[in-house]
Amino acid sequence: MSADVGGSAAADPSTEPVAPPEPELPPLRLRDPLPPVVDTAPALAEAVDAVASGTGPVALDAERASGYRYSARAYLVQLRREGAGTFLIDPIPFGDLSALDAAIGDAEWLLHAASQDLVCLAEIGLRPRALFDTELAGRLLNLPKVGLASLVHDLLGHTLAKEHSAADWSTRPLPEPWLEYAALDVEVLVELRDILDERLREAGKREWATEEFEALLSFDGPRRREEPWRRTSGIHKARGRRALGLVKTLWTRRDEIAERRDTTPGRILPDTAIMEIAAAAPPDRATLRAMSVLRNRGPRRFLDDWWDAVEQGLAVPEADLPRTSPRLDGPPPPRLWADRNPEAAARLTAAREVVSSLAEEHDLPVENVLLPDALRRLAWEPPAQPDAAAIGAFVTDLGARPWQVGLVAQRLADAFAETPGEA
Repeated sequence: MSADVGGSAAADPSTEPVAPPEPELPPLRLRDPLPPVVDTAPALAEAVDAVASGTGPVALDAERASGYRYSARAYLVQLRREGAGTFLIDPIPFGDLSALDAAIGDAEWLLHAASQDLVCLAEIGLRPRALFDTELAGRLLNLPKVGLASLVHDLLGHTLAKEHSAADWSTRPLPEPWLEYAALDVEVLVELRDILDERLREAGKREWATEEFEALLSFDGPRRREEPWRRTSGIHKARGRRALGLVKTLWTRRDEIAERRDTTPGRILPDTAIMEIAAAAPPDRATLRAMSVLRNRGPRRFLDDWWDAVEQGLAVPEADLPRTSPRLDGPPPPRLWADRNPEAAARLTAAREVVSSLAEEHDLPVENVLLPDALRRLAWEPPAQPDAAAIGAFVTDLGARPWQVGLVAQRLADAFAETPGEA
């Protein structure tokens, strides 16, 4: 055996203690038998009566068919309430679930990642009067992982499989394993809510959470992009305004077809095909038809549409073609600030330091202290007199909650006052 310089034997890795493997947690199971899908008027009436006679908050979730359908409509609504049990409701035969909304009344909704489901639930007549978002609560507590499966694992000691999250929920009939997966998503939301609520109170963050939850009551979806066609994958490869114009007309026609057929646009014509057609700018229908991207039956059946879109794009006057750079809704990318506006760059650096410090002090994710977009807009073009009141009003207009304003306004005003070039 070799020895080190001091004469002691070299460490043998095989003798070092090995941490025992973590015990395998039990999978989450349904407490009650899997309920049948509610898809008839009598079954819905029974569900409504049961929910109305239940007590306490109502756990809700919705399943969509993202990646399969154009719309973001709900294809299944799950809810659970004490004294009522779990219900799996197919909203498609009904279109409107206002009777269920009335049965829930003023009861608190429990949702995970509420912003993902509120819009599709509102479309069928379900709107909360009060809610608790378990994912958002986890973020305010700065938990390392805030997905539902992670919260169930870390707070309740169970595993929760998520293998059907990307399924095509417009499928009928829905397979039983999918239905069990859907029912489990509302099985433990009440328990999670109670644990997270207690932790928020212990951390002094319950009032912050209340403001966040109240703001969600008026959430009506993400802001629509002004030029959504510019999100076409690979658009950076477009050479010149004419190619961009073709991308725009092809994207727009594809979107119209996808909406009409209620299928995801990429299934009509992939982004790669749009970019190849735009780059080739085919001069006639025969040239377009011979392109390899239209050899498959799916894209080729809309050949007349694609040729019409190409003709439109080629006919647009030069002066009316899209700009090579998108219209900015806000300040330019921060990497350009040092050259374009050095004072704004200095303010942004100072502001980021303030927000980072506050995040550490209050054990929050940086983005929950103040949205990065609001911070950039403030640094780029602050109020004429950037005192605490003006800064507070500025970020409030951009969606900051009162608790966030209370944290950042004075600190940012002080930082701006100390930034070189500021009055």
